[in-house]
Amino acid sequence: MPKQKTHRASAKRFKRTGSGGLKRFRAFTSHRFHGKTVKQRRQLRKARMVSSGDFKRISQMLSQMG
Repeated sequence: MPKQKTHRASAKRFKRTGSGGLKRFRAFTSHRFHGKTVKQRRQLRKARMVSSGDFKRISQMLSQMG
C-alpha cells in the first residue's frame, strides 16, 4: 500500500506547537481594513489555536508532517 501523503494546502496553513497543539492564523486579513475597527485589526494579527471540533480532522491531514 502506498504511503499516505500530507495535505499540502493544510501544511501551509497550520503549524504544530511544542505541546502538540495546532496553531492557525485568522481569516479576513488581506484587504478592506477601512471597514474594520482598530480593535478588530489588532486582534486579527494574533494567531489562534485550532478548535477541538476541527483538531482531529486537521491532524489527520497533517499526519505525515515531521
